[in-house]
Amino acid sequence: MKRAVEILKGIIPRVKEHVNRRVEEFSRLGREGKTHFDFRPFLDVDYEADLFSELCFCILTANSSASMGIRIQAEVGSEGFMKMSREELTEVIARHGHRFPDQRAERIVSLRERWEEIRKVLEEEKDPHTLRRLLADPSSPHKIKGFGYKEASHFLRNTGHRTLAILDRHVYRFMVETGLYPEVKTMTPKRYLDAERILGEVCRLVGVSQAELDLYIWFARTGKVLK
Repeated sequence: MKRAVEILKGIIPRVKEHVNRRVEEFSRLGREGKTHFDFRPFLDVDYEADLFSELCFCILTANSSASMGIRIQAEVGSEGFMKMSREELTEVIARHGHRFPDQRAERIVSLRERWEEIRKVLEEEKDPHTLRRLLADPSSPHKIKGFGYKEASHFLRNTGHRTLAILDRHVYRFMVETGLYPEVKTMTPKRYLDAERILGEVCRLVGVSQAELDLYIWFARTGKVLK
């Protein structure tokens, strides 16, 4: 843990301003239902987003890249995610080089039919850990197709919840390489929660939230503060 803490303490002063801005954009999205994302200087992209388009972004980035998801989200726009046909969405997603354009377009179109249901869950349940289970657990009637703990945590962090870890490949490799967590073949829900508790201890030692820690680790791995 010492190595991880040292790395993060060296990074935090360098990008604290960018991380704080991003977290405020997330908070505004959760609070007001919309926000303006500005990814400069890391990507020359900025745009308006709402809750549904952010849910679509998290569907797009599963097993893909954040930068690709950002560019697709910027092009399609909030209205496009709600109104474009499956064929139109597939064309845009494919043009950006996504490996599964039709599958992702199908999931987005199907999600429209459930949006009122999902939005009601988000409004009524305030505990982020309960929300994550509702969106990701196979036994939940509200599970979103393609969502596991990582994707649900991603969406909830991006809409203002600060206590959930996002164990994507960058965060997981950082944990393995700094000795925070052993290498495993499959990240089960139990292992996910174990790793999240370890990251919570790192948060305590460096004085940041899980939402912020993810962005700092991302910068350590990629040199960018995205989302």
